[in-house]
Amino acid sequence: MSIQEIQEEIVDEFSMFDDWMQRYEYMIDLGKSLPLIEEKYKIEENIIKGCQSKVWVHAEMKNDKIEFTADSDAIITKGIIAILIRVFSGQHPKDIMDADTAFIDEIGLKEHLSPTRANGLVSMIKQLKMYAIAYQTQLN
Repeated sequence: MSIQEIQEEIVDEFSMFDDWMQRYEYMIDLGKSLPLIEEKYKIEENIIKGCQSKVWVHAEMKNDKIEFTADSDAIITKGIIAILIRVFSGQHPKDIMDADTAFIDEIGLKEHLSPTRANGLVSMIKQLKMYAIAYQTQLN
């Protein structure tokens, strides 16, 4: 599945909910299904800077695609990173680098987060794209 198709799927899923309480509950559920990072990767270097809560992300290259795992100590943040991992994990670095993240605005996520969480969301996207840039450089 392409990044665009996954994003459209997420937009469709979020449109099924009438209010933001239901959407938050859905995000919390998504966080529970997150492919968890191994304990050995829960280290300082894997913490995303700019997040109020702790978010660890680990990336590794498998068959020219990046596989991400993550965890967070906050349930909403865990849901946010779960959405991003769903979109970007298993994708080619160049596709991640070029990906548009307008779907976040389409589902209204940024506007329904506190300013610190919204900044954290931006930091998470930046970090995932930085991994993509690093792996793309290795491929060239």
